[in-house]
Amino acid sequence: MSLPRGILAASGYVPYRRLQRSEITKFFGTGGGKGTRAVASYDEDTTTMGVEAARLALSSASTTADALLFATADPAYLEKTNATAIHSALRLNSATAAFDMGGAVRSGMGALAYALRSNHNALVVTSDRRSGLPTGADEAACGDGAAAILVGEGDAVIAELIGSATRTEEFIDRWRTPGDSRPRQWEERFGEVQYLALSSVAWNEALKSADLSADQVDVAIVTGPHTRAVKAVAGKLGVAKIAEDLTATVGQTGTAHAALLLAHALETAEPNQVIALVQICDGCDIMLFRTTATLSSYRPARTVAAQIEHTADLAYGKYLSWRDVVKLEPPRRPEPGRISASISARTQEYKYAFVGSKDASSGAAHLPPQRISRDGGAIDEMSPLPMSDIGGSIATFTIDRIAYSPSPPIAFAVVDFDNGARLPVELCDVDTDGLQMGDRIEMTFRKLFTADGIHNYFWKARPLRG
Repeated sequence: MSLPRGILAASGYVPYRRLQRSEITKFFGTGGGKGTRAVASYDEDTTTMGVEAARLALSSASTTADALLFATADPAYLEKTNATAIHSALRLNSATAAFDMGGAVRSGMGALAYALRSNHNALVVTSDRRSGLPTGADEAACGDGAAAILVGEGDAVIAELIGSATRTEEFIDRWRTPGDSRPRQWEERFGEVQYLALSSVAWNEALKSADLSADQVDVAIVTGPHTRAVKAVAGKLGVAKIAEDLTATVGQTGTAHAALLLAHALETAEPNQVIALVQICDGCDIMLFRTTATLSSYRPARTVAAQIEHTADLAYGKYLSWRDVVKLEPPRRPEPGRISASISARTQEYKYAFVGSKDASSGAAHLPPQRISRDGGAIDEMSPLPMSDIGGSIATFTIDRIAYSPSPPIAFAVVDFDNGARLPVELCDVDTDGLQMGDRIEMTFRKLFTADGIHNYFWKARPLRG
């Protein structure tokens, strides 16, 4: 008898900042709408958001990954593999394969489908940063976010794949050429007709493959960038419940949205429920999962619901500057130069995975990693000390309004970590007016700056919330 194969862990990452859609209307007199959309900070891109989602998923699992698949429609790099930075930040074994899954919104579901058909413990990371022209529908309706799903087999599976179907058809629906920040869309009625036909065939085939009828599906997740088609398809599935799509609070997160909604649904699901995941995008992809008894003991590291609850508003002008729609006067300081490839390679464990060192004799923790212990002076008696999941407290801080930053001012803090290490770090996702010494922090993977087309990734500290 074969072991069940499916989901071992699933987590979503939603950025801290929210744009009130009504602010768009106030500014331009048009556009906008009700609710909010999630906004990635100026120091976040699809790679850093992917790292955050992957960290949450792995910390909720009892095993690790031996393959990493990263899907996004907004990659930080072209030609260079973005999955390698995620691989390094997670401190995965060098024998663990890491690949990008191409530049299309549908690639997220494609990566998940491939992982479920493989024989690996595969970590599927999906991430997207969605934009549109000011006052346009995409600017308001879309959002930024990431999700990670660890796929494997055995008794640890929390949701087993029991059926699937896919349909592909070439037609013009949504598109964006390389270098263009604005996605375009054909007339909606045309796409609706195409998607209704494709989804009807795929839905019946998926139910048949699982030997189910529609009324045996407990909840259906229906998503895709074509809003009108999604609503039409959801109304024709014949299931008891359609899952919340989070568009009112987070927005449609493109490549990440299917996995984000799946992670959110698993947070409140019960054992032995059937969940249908339906994505309408350049075709139709459907997966049917049955939750297992293991789900009752599964505890996500941080729920999507908690991240939606703990937020702060972002001014529309700040959003436009973060998206490079408007250029603000920068600080009168030299911009940073590009980083060194050789130094980055030599310090990879510290730079990407935030690994310090620990003295074997005294147990003293060191950041950055050192050869000579500060306690006793022992030389080369250190062992690696992973620090990315170690909490800390702010010992002291300063607000710098002079140093160069794409979004001044900069908040710097000296952090005392719980294991005795101390390090000055930059703070992020923080409102400086409420900052206090003693505040608890956690570490997060961010982008310090970009120079000569090279992204300088490192770790910052953010207030611990929720």
